[in-house]
Amino acid sequence: MYHLAIDIGASSGRHILGSLDCGKLKLEEIYRFENGIKEVDGNLTWDIDALTQSVINGIKKCAELGKIPDTVAIDTWGVDYVLLDKNNNVLKPVFAYRDPRTDGIPEKVDEIISRKDLFARTGIQSINFNTIYQLYADKLSGKLEGAEHFMMIPDYLSYRLTGIMANEYTNATTGSLVNARTNDWDYELIETLGFNKDLFLPLAKPATLLGVFSDEIREKVGFNAKVVHAPSHDTASAVAACPIDDKSVYISSGTWSLIGAENINPTLGFEASEAGFTNEGGVEYRYRFLENIMGMWLFQNIRKNLNKKYTYDEMMNMAMQSDYDKLINPNDSSFTAPQSMVEAIRKYLGDKDLPIGDILKSVYLSLANSYNAAVKTIEKFSNKRIENIFIVGGGSKDKYLNELTSKITGKKVTIGLSEATATGNILSQIMYSENIDLQKAREIVKNSFDIKEIKG
Repeated sequence: MYHLAIDIGASSGRHILGSLDCGKLKLEEIYRFENGIKEVDGNLTWDIDALTQSVINGIKKCAELGKIPDTVAIDTWGVDYVLLDKNNNVLKPVFAYRDPRTDGIPEKVDEIISRKDLFARTGIQSINFNTIYQLYADKLSGKLEGAEHFMMIPDYLSYRLTGIMANEYTNATTGSLVNARTNDWDYELIETLGFNKDLFLPLAKPATLLGVFSDEIREKVGFNAKVVHAPSHDTASAVAACPIDDKSVYISSGTWSLIGAENINPTLGFEASEAGFTNEGGVEYRYRFLENIMGMWLFQNIRKNLNKKYTYDEMMNMAMQSDYDKLINPNDSSFTAPQSMVEAIRKYLGDKDLPIGDILKSVYLSLANSYNAAVKTIEKFSNKRIENIFIVGGGSKDKYLNELTSKITGKKVTIGLSEATATGNILSQIMYSENIDLQKAREIVKNSFDIKEIKG
């Protein structure tokens, strides 16, 4: 039996088939496509129509290969969403989280509910691109007046496959509109902000069935399949795949480095928010107590500024040859969407002629030191000693960053799951199909992948 994970990130998307063979999970990438933020009329947006077509094109590939999945599930990044009008047409543009329209919006929401009270309700750190602030910007612009339906990006893509509208729990939690104690929309908060509560559908749990392909999609792709709710926030899927325990933290290393622990209860004291931490929803209503740190985004933009002259391995070697030791704050606002990441880092470090190798060394050291600070914060709030760091995602392939993380944190660092998000997506489909829980799903990971320790 095949399961198809459609895993979409900010820069690319992948269709990955998974199947169980003697208890071991085998993965096969069958389709890849480019994604990216588009500037349209001065706004940073997603091309939702192109994204939808890419999803369908990848599903068609299954039929071409003669490998028909029984189930399909979609995950993407968090906070962004699609609004539909009464005729189910998309209200464009579909804004990307890096669009500056939310500048100053958090301060306006502060006048309605304090950040301390908001965190106590939702457990989500206040960041200006959170869904709550994007929606408030839409309210002020008048865009919400024509909206009848609200769906996060993966909800919308799943709707396009099935014709069924739903809101999935894990992605919804990223937007600061879900109550951390009830695991449901905070309708009191929603109404206080002046949003129409009817926009928001009941929250579906991961590893549950949404529906099957619509007649239109069935005709386009040549077969039928069930569409399952993955943990549709990519980090929630990645963490679901991590074989972690109570003494472990994970780093989902991609465009963002998301470092955190998996907790049974949310941490809602405002001190946690001030420390940069958030409580996002996970499988089986576990809480991902984590910090968002800008990760590979820094390297991606440096490489782009250099016209992709160097490979990532070449950039890594340049950093390893540098003795530079000054640090940046990876989350400084100047690095969010600069015209030139190279110049933004030079300006931050106060050296307009800083060589590229030194810039790269600063980023490496700064990320590893940020991970170390995050681990210490997790230990403080959880009152437990962290022994292991499990690094997953594409960034886990960066040998130098892994070694620095081990050296600077003094913790055991393990890798071995570069396709963590797709793996967690597929595991949720297996949980649905085989009726197993998360613990048993993680046993499949331990049996399937070469988990190894990194020495600093």
